[in-house]
Amino acid sequence: MTLFVVAECLAAPGKEDRLRTALEAMIEPSLDEPGCLAYRPYTDPNDPARMVIVEQWTGPEALAEHFTTPHFRHVAEVLDEVLAEPLTIRKLVPAPEGPGA
Repeated sequence: MTLFVVAECLAAPGKEDRLRTALEAMIEPSLDEPGCLAYRPYTDPNDPARMVIVEQWTGPEALAEHFTTPHFRHVAEVLDEVLAEPLTIRKLVPAPEGPGA
């Protein structure tokens, strides 16, 4: 079962560049993980302090393993320093298709 993750971040004033740098540093090591199918941060064009990371994983086990990696533990420490509010994580699965779904 493919699992999609949407993580939303809001940088504290003056911390926007640090947030962007930290999230961009996560791309390569995350994509190198066996269960990672996609990992991409996006910036809100109307609010550069707001960023969203869209991820795709092979399943919940792969995501759970991601949370134990050194690069995730490092970014979690950085987020504690730069976010104006707690990170919001939404886990999504594809909606059923077809009649009666």
